[in-house]
Amino acid sequence: MYNLKIITASTRPGRKGPALADWIFEAAKKHTEFSVELLDLAIINLPFLDEPEHPRFQKYTKEHTKSWSTKIASADAFIFVTPEYNFGYPAPLKNAIDFLHNEWQYKPVAFVSYGGIAGGTRSMQALKQVITALNMVPVVEAVNVPFFTKYIDEQNKFNADEGINKAAEGMFKELLKWTESLQQMRNKK
Repeated sequence: MYNLKIITASTRPGRKGPALADWIFEAAKKHTEFSVELLDLAIINLPFLDEPEHPRFQKYTKEHTKSWSTKIASADAFIFVTPEYNFGYPAPLKNAIDFLHNEWQYKPVAFVSYGGIAGGTRSMQALKQVITALNMVPVVEAVNVPFFTKYIDEQNKFNADEGINKAAEGMFKELLKWTESLQQMRNKK
């Protein structure tokens, strides 16, 4: 069984990311190849990077970094659930990525992005530059949700339509392929 971490990127008050993260978390649990954990950056609450050494040395001095390192090192794959802010992704996600180095390497990343007319695709594209610098592999198949608020009901639950569910299934299929392949690569290190 592969360890899949779903990371909720938005931390602002009134955010809707948890609704989408809860939906993809429930969808992921139907894929028995994965053991799934939801990581919410608002709850994890990392400060701005405050380690004196470069993360590639893994000489962590802070407990929050050590805890974050353990969570990410144990993962085989990720799904980033991210909004689009001004053609980019939220600063807390970049900060969470920058805290670590080796723990991310040779692992696949799938995306659930959301926003206005573009469905968060520009956020996802900007993230791809960052993650490939860490030798991570972005999964091409993604879930991009335009005008996402129309899918969220009064109970703050995300209700995907047929097209969104189909996109998620395609994403999981590809994520599993990359997870299997990259695990072999990590085992050869």
